[in-house]
Amino acid sequence: MTMTSHRPYMIRALNEWILENDCTPYILVNAYAKDVQVPQNYVKDGQIVLNISPVAVQGLVITNNGIEFNGRFGGIPTRVYVPTMAVLGIYAKENGQGMIFDTDDPIPEPPSSGSPTKDGGKPKPGRPPLRVVK
Repeated sequence: MTMTSHRPYMIRALNEWILENDCTPYILVNAYAKDVQVPQNYVKDGQIVLNISPVAVQGLVITNNGIEFNGRFGGIPTRVYVPTMAVLGIYAKENGQGMIFDTDDPIPEPPSSGSPTKDGGKPKPGRPPLRVVK
């Protein structure tokens, strides 16, 4: 018998447990997974850590399909959506207690800009080319 994913249930339960223990729930997200809507300026190594505590976000909804809320990044209001399968883990900021989920899917490469580097080759995946701005 095939069962639905336990991940959304664990996310909801751990979020509640972390909050009841007066800690701050953080989620670790695969920022390049399909349908993820997060501010890309804050993505590092294909991942982003999001504070989902009630003081940090508004309108938090955790469904079987995903997590959505309104947050502020650098003072800019931003709508965030993370499909459940893109959540790599949930933990308490203060002590690291929580859960990291197993994943069968490899972490996708970041979208490439397709612009060549100075030596004529393609840029390395995951690392945008840098240039000096004066």
